[in-house]
Amino acid sequence: MIQVSPAVDPSLWVDQHGDYLYRFALLRLRDPAAAEDVVQETLLAALQAHARFAGRGSERTWLTGILKHKIIDYFRRAARSRQPDGADDAWMEHDELFQQAGEWAGHWDFDNKADPVEWKADPETALERSEFREALGRCLSGLPERVARAFTLREVEGMVSEEICDVLGVTANNLWVMLHRARAQLRHCLEMSWFRRVQH
Repeated sequence: MIQVSPAVDPSLWVDQHGDYLYRFALLRLRDPAAAEDVVQETLLAALQAHARFAGRGSERTWLTGILKHKIIDYFRRAARSRQPDGADDAWMEHDELFQQAGEWAGHWDFDNKADPVEWKADPETALERSEFREALGRCLSGLPERVARAFTLREVEGMVSEEICDVLGVTANNLWVMLHRARAQLRHCLEMSWFRRVQH
């Protein structure tokens, strides 16, 4: 029988942190079922490791730290089981940009050559806004899966290139190309779906 530290009350985790952990995972995994799975794995791991927490620091921060490891484990498993089909490489050969005409279109626009918008919003502040998180999620959904994962690990999780290459099973050069393309596409998409709207 698992003995729980008085500083930890697992019976409250789902109510107090479940939605936050799910949104955190969904933004990174872009798959509702996978997000649910890693959150469940996180809560189980937290229950088994509660003694090491012992009430030090924020419970949510502690749970989120466990969740980050579970997400990276998910990416690593997915990379090992992935069958190369050339889709990511084909995507990286083009300079198409997301199309945004009023409502979210969700596909590439070969003719959109609009000048970049100056980003006046602070990125960290923007990430705290649910509307921005939703816009970023939509923009990420337009990227090939492996490219979105590379961007997430680098720009959201702050991992170094060597770690990302190890997790995704890619070369340093391939990672550089993926990140370069992803940043260009996401910048344009966010300009259309977020920054132009909030600055008017």
